[in-house]
Amino acid sequence: MAVALDRIRVGSAPDSWGVWFPDDPQQVPWQRFLDEVAEAGYSWIELGPYGYLPTDAARLTDEVNRRNLKVSAGTIFCGLHRGPSEWDSTWEQVSRVAALTRDMDAKHLVVIPSFWRDDKTAEILEAPELTTEQWGHLTRGMERLGREVKETYGLDIVVHPHADTHIDTEEHVERFLDSTDSDLVNLCLDTGHYAYCGGDSVKLIETYGERIGYLHLKQVDPDILADVVKNEVPFGPAVQRGVMCEPPAGVPELGPVLTAAQKLGVDLFAIVEQDMYPCEPDKPLPIAVRTRKFLRSCGA
Repeated sequence: MAVALDRIRVGSAPDSWGVWFPDDPQQVPWQRFLDEVAEAGYSWIELGPYGYLPTDAARLTDEVNRRNLKVSAGTIFCGLHRGPSEWDSTWEQVSRVAALTRDMDAKHLVVIPSFWRDDKTAEILEAPELTTEQWGHLTRGMERLGREVKETYGLDIVVHPHADTHIDTEEHVERFLDSTDSDLVNLCLDTGHYAYCGGDSVKLIETYGERIGYLHLKQVDPDILADVVKNEVPFGPAVQRGVMCEPPAGVPELGPVLTAAQKLGVDLFAIVEQDMYPCEPDKPLPIAVRTRKFLRSCGA
């Protein structure tokens, strides 16, 4: 019998329905996402790209309540490694997303570093490695963001290591954590992105447990990943090849990840995100149903 993972709160997100953008003709309508995520057996969701779900808190509250859903987090992207000049545009985005997140009674803001390679066109936008000066901008900027988001909106930021960003590999993640204040900045560990970039999620949880504030559950197909790495395929095209796969077909094994997270002794969200963009509209629901059943078999 699986260990009861009573500190883990499982949910899903628009990402698992092929939603990457606020508005895109290849994506399912938001009403269908909400209907199907509830039908699949999830009770927690993320907001996804700001503007995909209704941004009026009263309307969104009504829509999620009718489906017995609750919101766990909002998401923003930022390029704070570029220095203080990025602050105003970052805060403008944050203020919209954080206000809605707070008004939905969620407590987390997932922060994704900006991509150095365009996820649609694969164009190289910036050098993949930061300079020492840029690392300083990034860490101080994230600490400031953590402080001001907490003071203004009462939310905790959780920074999301992500493929094709500057916080991706084990080396970069550990450098980031070692350079930031745990009172201000913690991590959204995405098991798929971390594996995609060569990291070991269980090891990270066991080593930096006090910094793990949130989880995204995801797996990669090791065979597709090997080809992606060999041929330096950008993240967007890799997703179209199916590099992020349905559990339990890929890596890392989610059972040990969840067990390691449970041992931390704190309440954690574990939000399923199976990157699929674009995808056929009828594809996500059956996967979501099977994934929820699988996670129950793990005790979650």
